[in-house]
Amino acid sequence: MIKHFSVLYVGNIDLEDVGIDGAPADGRRYPSHRLAESLDTAAQAAQLMDELGFYALWMAEHHFQREGYECIPNIILLGTHLAARTARLKFGCAFNIVPMWHPLRLAEDYALADILTDGRIIFGVGRGYHSREVETFGAPVIDNDANRELFEEQMEVIFKAFNEESFSHRGKRYTIPPKVEYRGYDLEDVTLVPRPKHLPVEMWQPIVSGRTIDFMAERGIKGVVALTGETLVEGIFERFREANAERGRDLALGEDLALGLGFYLANSQREAMERLRPYHDERYKWFAPFGFVRYADELGRTWGTPGAPARTPFIEDGVQQKAWVCGPPQDFVAMLKDVERKYPGLEHVILHWAEGMPRDEFMEQIRLFAAEVMPHFGGEEG
Repeated sequence: MIKHFSVLYVGNIDLEDVGIDGAPADGRRYPSHRLAESLDTAAQAAQLMDELGFYALWMAEHHFQREGYECIPNIILLGTHLAARTARLKFGCAFNIVPMWHPLRLAEDYALADILTDGRIIFGVGRGYHSREVETFGAPVIDNDANRELFEEQMEVIFKAFNEESFSHRGKRYTIPPKVEYRGYDLEDVTLVPRPKHLPVEMWQPIVSGRTIDFMAERGIKGVVALTGETLVEGIFERFREANAERGRDLALGEDLALGLGFYLANSQREAMERLRPYHDERYKWFAPFGFVRYADELGRTWGTPGAPARTPFIEDGVQQKAWVCGPPQDFVAMLKDVERKYPGLEHVILHWAEGMPRDEFMEQIRLFAAEVMPHFGGEEG
């Protein structure tokens, strides 16, 4: 049963000249004071969502984005700040890019935030996809195998740090603690100080291709599937349940998963699509080159694979794929009721803020969503 509605805000500022024929994504460049507007936008969104009864504001970690699309470099720090300005809203990390951190610094930062906010920061991890940021921090991402190997060792360190009173680690990249003398004895283990208050740590990771599912199931990590066509969603949800069952965890279909959807509410589907079109198109101007078109053709082939479409999608494609929902609120309610029946274990829906949509317009959209859609579902439990 759907209980929790959240928003994903990746840190975009208000952009001008948006749309497929607008300013080229790589041609955008903004001064620091404009890029910092993302922090004020996050604060305004958090305060409104807190008042409206949303579950969580998810934000993304990114670096060096002078283009204005993803401008928040530290989501644990910002989430902790925003928790002090709100009453109950949670703040999700979508996602901490682990290869750009030392795993112990990431574990420490989260543990401190967990204590300071009394559990209102949701831990999320990802491997990264921007070569400009990941490689600049000295970690691999172009070499996918090296990136995965590094990430998996880092996650081993993080799990030890969270769950063991003291620990050591000997791996390819990390030796913790180092073989050094300390205060007259040989150092053999260390303790995370402080460890998180809420254990075990609830942990989330994006699912894109599905190749991470076995890793996630092995470690009890929950999954976010966002802006993905319904055929691919169905396959991912089934595989996630199967992988957990293989490891002795009997989940209902959709349990421990979140479904991310784009949306626009208006009097008709056509009106909603036309209003959303320039913002949708601006999003894919930036993201399509990274391979983030998670749609399937009539044969079930993912876009971009041999024989399947490889073009930048239109809003009509997104609506047809049921990754984007456009129309009157009652149509969104009906669609989500169908999702509930199909995936009885699903509790989390995350609304995607299209990167080109101005702040004021999106705020009005979530007001409308809270008034007209949320009351038809299970309600928030904090």
